[in-house]
Amino acid sequence: MNPLDGITVVSLEQAVAAPFATRQLADLGARVIKVERPGDGDFARGYDETVKGMASHFVWLNRSKESVALDLKTDLGLRAVRELVSRADVFVQNLAPGAAERLGLGAAELRALNPRLVHVSISGYGPGGPYTTKKAYDLLVQCEAGLVSITGTPEEPAKVGISVADIAAGMYAYSGVLTALIQRGRTGEGATLEVSMLEALGEWMGFPLNYAMYGGAAPSRSGARHAAIAPYGPFTCGDGEQVFLGIQNEREWATFCERVLGRADLATDPRFERNSLRVDNLTDLTAEVERALAGRTAEQAAELLEEVGIANALLRDLHSFAEHPQLAARDRWREYDSPVGPLRALIPPATLEGATPVMGPIPTAGQHTDAVLAELGLHPDPDARTVAHDHEGTP
Repeated sequence: MNPLDGITVVSLEQAVAAPFATRQLADLGARVIKVERPGDGDFARGYDETVKGMASHFVWLNRSKESVALDLKTDLGLRAVRELVSRADVFVQNLAPGAAERLGLGAAELRALNPRLVHVSISGYGPGGPYTTKKAYDLLVQCEAGLVSITGTPEEPAKVGISVADIAAGMYAYSGVLTALIQRGRTGEGATLEVSMLEALGEWMGFPLNYAMYGGAAPSRSGARHAAIAPYGPFTCGDGEQVFLGIQNEREWATFCERVLGRADLATDPRFERNSLRVDNLTDLTAEVERALAGRTAEQAAELLEEVGIANALLRDLHSFAEHPQLAARDRWREYDSPVGPLRALIPPATLEGATPVMGPIPTAGQHTDAVLAELGLHPDPDARTVAHDHEGTP
C-alpha cells in the first residue's frame, strides 16, 4: 500500500509548477487526472524532442498520470471537470490569473460542490496587488525575487540553471496538499491553498535577504564560491583541474592549515584568523590554497581532503552524475514506461519504508479521455454548446 492510495487529484496544469506538485502526489500513489487541451495538450510537450522525441521537461514531470483532453469551451468539457472534482480529493490549477474563476472552477464554487475538496491555485505573483496579472516565467520571477542579482560572477549576473521558481512553488503546493489532507482528516473540511512563485522563491531567499536587510549590502556575486564563507568553492590544482572544498568552522580551518596547506601558522594569521577576515582577504587566501595544491592533481587533492575530514567534491557533468557510484550503490534508478519505450529515472528522494514509488508510464495527450468520460457516464458531443473561457496558463 502506498501513502496516498485512494486519493484522487484533478489538475488543470501545464508547464512546470503544477505538474511538479502533482507528480510528487502520483509517486505516492494518488490517482492524478491531468486535464489537457485537445490536440497538442500541455504546451510543455513541445518544449524539445531530446528524450527519444519527447520533451525533457514533460518526461520529468508527468509519469504516473492519466491524461484527459477536454475543451473547456464546451458544456461537456466543463461538466466533465465538475463531475471529476465532485468525486476528487484535490484540485490543482495553474491557469492564467482569474481564468479558473471565469470558468466557474474557483475555490468558492468547487468547494461548495465538494466541501472536502483541497483546492490549490498556483500563480506567478498571487491574487491582489499590481503584479496579479503579470506574466510569470521562471527567469522573470528569479529576477523579481532578487535571485539573479546575487547569482553569477562579479562581472555578470546569471539565472539559476534549473526552473527554481517553478520548483519552489510546486514543492510548497505539494507540501500544502499533504498538510491540508492531514487537517481534513481531523476536521472533515477541505481547504483553499494559494501558492505564488514569487513568495515561494522568496522563502528560499532567506539568507541573502537577511544579509542585505541587516548587513547593509547584499552578498556579492561570487560564481561557484560562497559570498560569506571562505575557503568555500573551487581551487585549481596542479593538473589544471579544480577541486571544490568547504570549511565550516575554525576547528576545520586549523586542521586544513596544518594537514593540507602544511602551514599551521596560517590558522592564526591576522588575515585569516576568522571567517569574515578570510572572506575579506580571499585573493590572498586563494593564493595560499592553490600554492599548496599545485603538486597534486584534483583527484589526489580530493583524496587528501577526504582523508583529513574536509568536505570536498569534484565537478561532475550530467553524464557523470547519471553514472554516480553512490546512486548505483543505493539502487536509486528505476525503469518506467513511456510512448517511446522504457526510460530511466531516479526514484523520489523521500523514501518511505514499506512503500514503493509508483513510477507509472507517461501518458499520450488525451490517452484516457474515453475511459474517464465513460466512468463519469458522459460521452463526447460534437455539437456541445460553446461557452466563454480563458484557458491560458501561467507556467
